[in-house]
Amino acid sequence: MTTAYTLKQPTYNATLTEVGRSTPMGELLRRYWHPVGISADAGATPRPVKILGEELILFRDGNGRPGLVYPRCCHRGTTLYYGKVEAQGIRCCYHGWLFDVEGQCLEMPAEPNPTGAQCKRVRQPWYPVEERYGLVFAYLGPPEKKPVLPRYECLEVMGPGEFVEADDSSIGSGGIVIAPCNWLQHFENVVDPYHVPILHGTFSGPQFVEQMSAFPKVKFEYGPAGVKATSLRPGPDGKRFRRVTEAVLPTLRVVANPQVAQYGMVESIGWTVPIDDTHYRIYVAGRVKEKGDLTKFKSRYAGNKTWAELTAEEHQKYPGDAEAQVGQGAITFHSEEHLMSSDQGVSMLRILLQKQVDLVASGGDPAGVAFDEKDAYVKFDAGQFLDDASA
Repeated sequence: MTTAYTLKQPTYNATLTEVGRSTPMGELLRRYWHPVGISADAGATPRPVKILGEELILFRDGNGRPGLVYPRCCHRGTTLYYGKVEAQGIRCCYHGWLFDVEGQCLEMPAEPNPTGAQCKRVRQPWYPVEERYGLVFAYLGPPEKKPVLPRYECLEVMGPGEFVEADDSSIGSGGIVIAPCNWLQHFENVVDPYHVPILHGTFSGPQFVEQMSAFPKVKFEYGPAGVKATSLRPGPDGKRFRRVTEAVLPTLRVVANPQVAQYGMVESIGWTVPIDDTHYRIYVAGRVKEKGDLTKFKSRYAGNKTWAELTAEEHQKYPGDAEAQVGQGAITFHSEEHLMSSDQGVSMLRILLQKQVDLVASGGDPAGVAFDEKDAYVKFDAGQFLDDASA
């Protein structure tokens, strides 16, 4: 007889889950741009930001330029969280040193020559930032390897009356804004279509639309910088419903609205941003026709409630992605898993990530980075389509 008494000490795959400085995955992720906030987060009040285990300060100077700096002032180490944002940058509350958005010291008020040569001898640590799609993106990697910030076809090609809206409420997480678990637990979910008819269908009741409850026939493929899952289900009027989702480097969840509001090219992109090893947040940018339309992507539960409206008892009775993934623990124990054929997408994604980790460790450039504008335009296959069933 075998009982739980015989279990060995469980372990997790640290190579793929830990994101701090000098870790294998941390170094891979630092070779890409990541959103650190929506554009409104960069303002006249210093805002603390944590990403990839690093604590930083985000602000926007009086000339409209966003900046992202190390929180400890390079003078005597007090936090710039209490700093004052001015036209040229951020001023430390302790001795008034003024830094611009690239960390250059502009003024030392207590010195005999406040703007003299001594200002050039120090520099506040900082990171490059750029704004696009209503988001502030940061590059935290080696300066000599900084790629071009990508443009994405699904956010560039607008339909009639469409515009791009950004959101920081973690649409796609299942309802939780800052999830207390490792980022990979959510990222792998993107290429796990078999959980949809069970977790979001028969188990908790239809959390999406009825046609999503059917068990799909799935094909998994590698793309240029990710893993693609094509799910086939019966569609309306004798058509075939083809749903394509992609998990793309570095952390992109390219998933069409499961409420099936429209057919065609995917409407939005979500960045599964690791805050640290045990927390993540999703930033989303998507095409909409009215302000607030992105919230329609959110899952609905019993009684048409949102995740936040559920009681503790209802969370247990009607679990969704948040419960399933947070329920795996802060970092899931990979040593206790038993992957099967239905987990092919998860296995492929792990293999892809491991190969990219190894590539960066050997001095190479990972998949999906571009150093020229013409190479930084990204197209996805993701979306929802109705095909002739005989095709």
